[in-house]
Amino acid sequence: MILDHTSVEASQQQGPDAWHLRVGHDICGDVQQALNHEWLVTNGLGGYAAGSICGATTRSYHGLLVAALQPPVARTVFVSKVDEEITLPGGEVLKLGVNEYHDKVVDPQGYQYLQEVVLDGDVPCFRYRLTEQLELVKRVWMEYGQNTTYIQYTLEGAGDEIADENLTLTLVPFCLSRDYHASTQGADDWHFIVDSQHNRCRIRAYNEAPVYHLIAGPSAFFSPTGLWYWRVLHRRESERGMLDQEDVYQPGIFRMPITTGMRVTFVLSAEQNLPSDLGGPRHEELVTAALVRHQRRVRQLLSVAERTMDNLEERDPVLARLVVAADQFIVARPNYAQAKASRQPLRLAPDRKTIIAGYPWFTDWGRDSMISLPGLLLATGRYSEARGLLKAFVSYTHEGLIPNRFPDQGEHPEYNTIDATLWMFHALGLYLQATDDWSLLKELFPVLQEIVVRHEQGTLFNIGMDATDGLLHGGTDGVQLTWMDAKVDGWVVTPRRGKPVEINALWYAALTKMEAWAVRLSTDASHYSQLRTLVRQHFARRFWYAEGGYLYDVVDVDGNAGQTDASLRPNQLFAVSLCRDLLSGGQCASILQQVEQHLLTPLGLRSLSPTDPAYHQHFSGNRWQRDSAYHQGTVWQWLLGPFIDVHLRVHKDRDQLRTLLLTALDQLWQNCLGTISEVAEPEPPYAVGGCVAQAWSVAEFLRCWLLLQEK
Repeated sequence: MILDHTSVEASQQQGPDAWHLRVGHDICGDVQQALNHEWLVTNGLGGYAAGSICGATTRSYHGLLVAALQPPVARTVFVSKVDEEITLPGGEVLKLGVNEYHDKVVDPQGYQYLQEVVLDGDVPCFRYRLTEQLELVKRVWMEYGQNTTYIQYTLEGAGDEIADENLTLTLVPFCLSRDYHASTQGADDWHFIVDSQHNRCRIRAYNEAPVYHLIAGPSAFFSPTGLWYWRVLHRRESERGMLDQEDVYQPGIFRMPITTGMRVTFVLSAEQNLPSDLGGPRHEELVTAALVRHQRRVRQLLSVAERTMDNLEERDPVLARLVVAADQFIVARPNYAQAKASRQPLRLAPDRKTIIAGYPWFTDWGRDSMISLPGLLLATGRYSEARGLLKAFVSYTHEGLIPNRFPDQGEHPEYNTIDATLWMFHALGLYLQATDDWSLLKELFPVLQEIVVRHEQGTLFNIGMDATDGLLHGGTDGVQLTWMDAKVDGWVVTPRRGKPVEINALWYAALTKMEAWAVRLSTDASHYSQLRTLVRQHFARRFWYAEGGYLYDVVDVDGNAGQTDASLRPNQLFAVSLCRDLLSGGQCASILQQVEQHLLTPLGLRSLSPTDPAYHQHFSGNRWQRDSAYHQGTVWQWLLGPFIDVHLRVHKDRDQLRTLLLTALDQLWQNCLGTISEVAEPEPPYAVGGCVAQAWSVAEFLRCWLLLQEK
């Protein structure tokens, strides 16, 4: 059964198998709509394959083989796309590909043949109508733990008269070799180095470039061409004010016969130790085994997730969809130093996992990882990976802070964050609540103690505690420290220097946990109790904005005692969602009312009230325009999580919140199939934007979906 593009709510009436997503010909056959829908598959390393549903590369980040050469970073685009051509018995050639060029010309126009796209688990399936009786089905998936993509084609037909007809399938790969943030400009005298052998080829763009492989089955034959295709348009980059044209290289074409019922698979890989039988007589047998492995792993993910939910009687299709979406962000960060010292291959293990913040352009960020951990790992029962992730980030602690970001090329981590470390306390608390793994707490507690000391005494970026009120302050010129971290050419858009509201809610929550954990470990808890009490005594007095009926966003702005920022923002929700005793019931209800009135949209919360002079009505344009609006009105989807927490605490009305979440979940097929984007426009029709797949968006939707199923 299929979850099509009518309503998520309908899926709950369709039984336990109704978790596939379908986009029909009304969208696939309309090139403008098809170009606005995307798909994504990942490999657990940070690598991925992605594109528009009709095949055109609408982003420079799109590619069928985007390999993470130093997992989870050093992402490199090797194969941007593959176009297909079918030669019918009479000689007619059907071109199934779609390319858009700089002059807006679309050629070929294969979208006319595309009948539907179905997301089966995380495998996109594309169905092309060739004749009244013949259809070609294409499936794309990646090998988990490898930079390898499989593209499998199956010819389906009905009627005895066509059973023995031979068709020819021609595959036209377009190749690159560049960082995924970059773009390629070709040259007439630049030809990739191609070493071909009958049905396979070994490619590199130049002598020092990484090598990758294109491998077809034994019935295929490779014919070299060595052509450049000039000025391919990436329309999404045009909208973002980025470089939007690229030249792509065609090393050659693969031709192979195909008959009804027959499967042929094209393998793209940056791995250097591929099975020797790939491309040989056992080619399809090996590919079939790879698909079986992939499908088995998805079933295991669902099974593990379902075992954590006591009240789940049968498969919930929405939950299943979100569990599969969650898996795309959980990737390996191998121990390179250990592998180098031992001269052993890299080991991908549960204790070396991290979380990609978003596809296609983010890597792993400390803040995003800690906010996402409860939804992506705890709600799905992946406790060993949660444990490993917490240990890994703690191991990177520097002067009381965990990393904000790991750069793309593996440089030293960056620590410009005031909240990632505090979110780690929250994530650890939920992990311990789910697992009773007190041995981990005992192991980490000395570092946690040192973190508190560093925050008390002061650490990097002027982060430290004010001894008079117990509140945390932070901020230096030119540095962004909170999650509202947009920065353009040295300009920090929302500096929030001083004492931000959510930082102090997190600080109070961390002190509360440290007090309880110290008691658990039979350690003196009095100091944490004193600090917690000091914060509690001053929090409401310092942050409550009586005239507005909500909390100031920042107090002691820029270090000026008594100066306040009364911007109405969603950050104040964390003072209610994370803490039970900082505010009165009346204050909590008033905050919720103000947030609901000014910030709530169908897809998430605005980052600033529309009544504020600094409010931006649109999140669009070039980088400067987008970053200027990023936290000045733009809707953030992950913020539905704390809103639901607070609303449930104040009103205890699950039905209303389910309706809200179901509406937001409708986007599962409206942008990138099967996942949730980063942000949305703050005004109707609330078009989604930013990263097409965002970890904390999926995490909070998943966490809240489960929360709202509880009786």
